[in-house]
Parts: sequence; C-alpha cells; structure tokens
Amino acid sequence: MLYPLSYEGGHPLDRQGRPGSDTVTSIQGAEAYYAQAMSSVPSTARSVALIPDTTSTRQYIGAWSVLSVLQYFAAEAAVIGGWAGPRPYDLRTGFISDLGALHCGVFDGREVCSPLNWLMNASFVVQGLGMLLGALLLSSGLLRVAAMGGARVHAGQRRPWLAAVWVRLLTGTAGAGTVIVGLVPEDAGSGWHYAGAVMYFIAGAVALLVLGILWLRKTAMAWFILACGAVSAAALVTGGLTRMQVPEPGTLERLMAYPVTVGMATAGLVIAQRVHRHRKQARAAAAALSRPL
Repeated sequence: MLYPLSYEGGHPLDRQGRPGSDTVTSIQGAEAYYAQAMSSVPSTARSVALIPDTTSTRQYIGAWSVLSVLQYFAAEAAVIGGWAGPRPYDLRTGFISDLGALHCGVFDGREVCSPLNWLMNASFVVQGLGMLLGALLLSSGLLRVAAMGGARVHAGQRRPWLAAVWVRLLTGTAGAGTVIVGLVPEDAGSGWHYAGAVMYFIAGAVALLVLGILWLRKTAMAWFILACGAVSAAALVTGGLTRMQVPEPGTLERLMAYPVTVGMATAGLVIAQRVHRHRKQARAAAAALSRPL
C-alpha cells in the first residue's frame, strides 16, 4: 500500500501505476513521493494517507498571525486608561464598542468619551486581519492533525477534513467581522458595526467548539479551547435571550468576546510551538546530512 506525502492531500495510483493527474505536489519536490507501507492490500481511497507539511514558513506565519490577537488586551487596557467620560469606564457595565466611539456624548443612553478610539479601532482591525491571515495560511491538513509532525491522515475520512475546513471558514468569518467592527465604530450610524460583532461572536465560538472536538487526543489544550468556545456560546445565547438587558452587560459581552480571543490565541500557540520544533529538527537533520563523512 502506498502513501503520498503531500501538503494537503493525495490520490491513489491509477491502474497503470502512475500518479493521478490531480496528485498534489509533495514536500519532496515536483513529483509525488510515495512511502512503501508494510501491507500487500490493494490501494483504495480510504487507505491512501498523507503527511501534512508542518515545517513550512507559511504555517509558521499563519500560527503567529492567530497568536497576535492577544494584542487586543494591551490595546483595550491602554484605551481604558485614556477614558475621558464623566465617570470612569467600568468593565462590568461598559460595552467594548464604547471604547471605539468616535464622539464624546450620550450614545444609546450611555455617556461615552474615548480619546484613544483610534487605537481601539485599529486593534479591532489588526485582530481581525490576524485571524483572516491564519485562516488563509494554516492548511486544513495541519489543522486536521494539530500540527503533529509525521502524523498520517487518511483522505477517505471526510468528517475530520470537513471539520478542519469549517474551522478555517469560521475563523475567517470571525476575523472579517472584527475588521468591520474596527472600520465602522458604533456611533458611525451604520448597522454594519452590529453585524460585524455578531459575525465575530457566533463564528468565533463555533470555530473553537469544532476545533476543540477535532483536537481531542491530539493536544491537552483541546479541552481548554473547547471550554472557551462553550463559555462564549453560552454567553451569546444569554445575551440574545435577554437582549443584553442584564445588570452587568459589559461582563456578559466580555464573556462572549474574551474566550474567543483567548481560545484562538491558544490554538495559534499550540501550532506555533509545534511548527517551530519541527522546523528546528528539520534544520538539524539537514545540517547532519551536509556534514562530510
């Protein structure tokens, strides 16, 4: 039985023993590379396996892009420090979007005045771009195996592949929503701000739930990622049912948002650490081979 070692997937040989026309370029070069397995069973779609690339610069940049969402917390703290409203900003009652409001005054019954609104809105955009870049650069194969080096996955197992694809789509959607939030502040007079926030909350929570389940038995952090998604989803449902008419709306909104940011950063950290380790091992192996005997 033959296993193509490629970036994203592989295909069985045709009846003449040649690689199919849609075989993905392997990590070994322009031609597909096949590893001989200890079996004489004929190759089938379910038996074809691949080893996702866990050493490329693309994956490393994607992981750090997702991890970069943590900058949001530093930006939020700085903007809160510059708050100039009649009363100090309260994390329990103040909405996150109030920090990005363009004008000082009363908005939706709240006194808002955030001189550093530009920093908050820029942070939203950077956070969203980090998630978008991660969704584009991190391959489905890499997410499928949680960046475990040398892990084989079978092309015939469709559900894990679909789950990985959905994680990328949902992460990209959440990132796009955050970019919209930053580009269209709450007092800009457009419904796009609210739409962007909803995109971030829903897509981000679901992405973490799917990723947490997908990574069970692949990393201990899967449970933490799953918990982040569950907390965010529960807070989102609560906010929807109560229309945010609760004693501490700021706390409830942060229970929707913070777990998504932390969960995404955790996923980025897991991938970044593993890709870094595999790249280091690959460089060491290449150096050993280049040494004269």
